[in-house]
Amino acid sequence: MAFLPDESRSLPPPPLLNKGSVWLGFAGWMSALMDNAFNQRPILGAGIHRQILFATLGCFVGYQLVKRAEYMHAKVDRELFEYIRHHPLDFQASTG
Repeated sequence: MAFLPDESRSLPPPPLLNKGSVWLGFAGWMSALMDNAFNQRPILGAGIHRQILFATLGCFVGYQLVKRAEYMHAKVDRELFEYIRHHPLDFQASTG
């Protein structure tokens, strides 16, 4: 099973800086800093390339997870509206 099926391409893409990409980008950067601290290297000064790589990977993974979550929510909404369309008598407005 694919991470995102082809039908997800019809959805608009989420913004590049969203909650998932920012948080996981920060977590990736912090993991690079913790690796420096555990290996007794200068925390901010060593491995700048690794810090950039981990932050970029975190942003990418966060973006893809938000994209998948939006697809799953759209799929549930579509199924719910399809059910409502097929069963209109169950969803009539009550007049109190």
